[in-house]
Amino acid sequence: MPNSIIDVFNEYFEMVPANSEELKKEVYKLRYQVYCVENSFLDSTHYQEAMESDEFDRHSCHYLIYHRKLNVYMATTRLILPEKNNPDKLFPIEIHSKIDNVDALTHVSRHSLAEASRFCISKEFRRRKNEFPMNGDEGNIFTLDERRIFPHITLALFACLIKISHDHGIKDWYAVMEPALIRFFTMLGINFIEIGPLTDYHGRRQPCTINVANLLEGVAKKDLSKWTMLTNKGNYWN
Repeated sequence: MPNSIIDVFNEYFEMVPANSEELKKEVYKLRYQVYCVENSFLDSTHYQEAMESDEFDRHSCHYLIYHRKLNVYMATTRLILPEKNNPDKLFPIEIHSKIDNVDALTHVSRHSLAEASRFCISKEFRRRKNEFPMNGDEGNIFTLDERRIFPHITLALFACLIKISHDHGIKDWYAVMEPALIRFFTMLGINFIEIGPLTDYHGRRQPCTINVANLLEGVAKKDLSKWTMLTNKGNYWN
C-alpha cells in the first residue's frame, strides 16, 4: 500500500514553527530572497541586512518548510493575528486594497480573524537540485517519492496556517492572492470569497476571505488525503 501524502512529506520535509529569534531570521532571509531578489516586489535597498520584515511580524506566527536532506529552508508563510490590545488595528489587506463585499464579513469577529501573508516558496531552492550531484548523476538528487511531493509544498504551507489557527482560535482568514493561485485552490475544494476588486499589491492580487472550517470541509469532500495532510491526520483541527 503506497504511503500517504503526509507520510512521504514528513520523510523529506519538516514544518518548523519559527518560534525563536534565530528561526525568525531564517524567515526574514527567505522572504528577502523571494520578495526582493527573485521577484523585485520590494526594494532590496531598504533591507540592508538582506532580511525582509515589517510591523506586522510583531503579532504574527511564522512557519518554515525545511528540506531535511539539503539542510535548507525553502518556503515560509505567516498568519498575522489580531493585536490583543487593539483588535481594530487594520490588517494589510484593509490598508492596501478596497473591500466592498462587506456582506461576506458579517459573521466574522475580529478577535478570531487573521490574515494569511508572505506565502512564498523560493525559486532558488528549485534551482539547487543541479548543485548537489550524487554519484555524478544530478538526476538522482531527488527520489521519485520526493519529486512526487514537491507540488504539495503549497499544501504544507496551508497546513502550517491551519495549525496556527487551531492554536490561536482563529476561525476566518483574510488573504490577498494572485488569481492563478485562487484557481489552483478552487480545484482542491478551497473556495475563497472575493471581497474586493483586483489590487496592485506585490503584483495584481485579489482580496479574499475564507472560513477555516469551510475550507477544510471543502477539501475533505474533494480529496480526503489532502485533508489528512492539511490537518496532520486530524490533529490540527477538531
